[in-house]
Amino acid sequence: MLWLALGPFHAMESQVLVIRIKIPNSGAVDWTVHSGPQLLFRDVLDVIGQVLPEATTTAFEYEDEDGDRITVRSDEEMKAMLSYYYSTVMEQQVNGQLIEPLQIFPRACKPPGERNIHGLKVNTRAGPSQHGSPAVSDSLPSNSLKKSSAELKKILANGQMNEQDIRYRDTLGHGNGGTVYKAYHVPSGKILAVKTLNFLCLKVILLDITLELQKQIMSELEILYKCDSSYIIGFYGAFFVENRISICTEFMDGGSLDVYRKIPEHVLGRIAIAVVKGLTYLWSLKILHRDVKPSNMLVNTRGQVKLCDFGVSTQLVNSIAKTYVGTNAYMAPERISGEQYGIHSDVWSLGISFMEIQKNQGSLMPLQLLQCIVDEDSPVLPVGEFSEPFVHFITQCMRKQPKERPAPEDLMGSDKVQHYHHSLLNGPKGHPFIMQFNDGNSAVVSMWVCRALEERRSQQGSP
Repeated sequence: MLWLALGPFHAMESQVLVIRIKIPNSGAVDWTVHSGPQLLFRDVLDVIGQVLPEATTTAFEYEDEDGDRITVRSDEEMKAMLSYYYSTVMEQQVNGQLIEPLQIFPRACKPPGERNIHGLKVNTRAGPSQHGSPAVSDSLPSNSLKKSSAELKKILANGQMNEQDIRYRDTLGHGNGGTVYKAYHVPSGKILAVKTLNFLCLKVILLDITLELQKQIMSELEILYKCDSSYIIGFYGAFFVENRISICTEFMDGGSLDVYRKIPEHVLGRIAIAVVKGLTYLWSLKILHRDVKPSNMLVNTRGQVKLCDFGVSTQLVNSIAKTYVGTNAYMAPERISGEQYGIHSDVWSLGISFMEIQKNQGSLMPLQLLQCIVDEDSPVLPVGEFSEPFVHFITQCMRKQPKERPAPEDLMGSDKVQHYHHSLLNGPKGHPFIMQFNDGNSAVVSMWVCRALEERRSQQGSP
């Protein structure tokens, strides 16, 4: 089961949490807490006891997204309430809404007069909180993220990952608004990849994080939660600490393809199968990756190949999109030109990624590349240096017109009639370069990864 979790926060300099204790017929008392995530159930009852000394309170309630009252009677239920509240705050921030205090309703209490003790601020007026962030006019790129918010709230309330159980080891890389670490999870003994992004849960969000990064975080969490495929990076959970959110995924000990030299075609073919299957799976969920590139293709010593980094992914709306996000060096012509684009733009990125890997020269300079992609013919690999099936595979993926490119299911083979023809293609059974390696032999990739890692270690150890 996939889940998110709320880890403990450390104390913050300014107000971290405002709990509004609702008193029947007497307004409310606002309680400012500077270490909200460390708050215990007994702490809340003690304050309620001071606000309502004539009543015996053994529990309190809060309202969920449907307006239903949820009772809190223990520390575990307290954590679930805080987790739900912080996820609500995330949604309010992304949508540019004011942040409301956490409202709780004491059980079985008699309403006394208004009180002001221990720095509590009396608030008897209905209306928005004064602790919220300013309104933001921008909106999410699709309704999918908004629709997923309720689902994310439920996930946030059920997790068990926290920073106390994480031992950070090495830095694996940077990008897309965060840093990725190799880490050890003490309870399970697992090695993880932990992507940490700066995020602010309760302060004014625009001081620390852009709206675009908020969208990317929400997108990545949604997609990681939804995906259940052996070709997509595995997701263990996430937690908040201070102004950071950490996303825990499986660790791929072979790293990303951008750090490897030219890959033998019999290995690359099997890697391509996994990448195509991963894209096909995403498309089945109506998800467009939008940042397909070698650094987002991971391998391990077991011979597995998986896609990662969905920070700029989006769900498809009528199979087209207009936003300009991703890595320029791998963008399809229609995206660079600002035109509508769809799933075939991922196929272009797939083709140029494998071309770059085999030519072993890295991407062109941005200005050169943008001009080449938009104004010139697509680059072509020489047949003498590479096999004819591989050259044709790259050529098909990098057709200038999107509809002339194959979709992943066409590359793998499908029952539908294909929309492109070539003497190398064998009906609807898929592309020769892909199909000749579609034997499920992960040992080929495994041996290559192990050999490459050993060579790298020996080179690093040499004087």
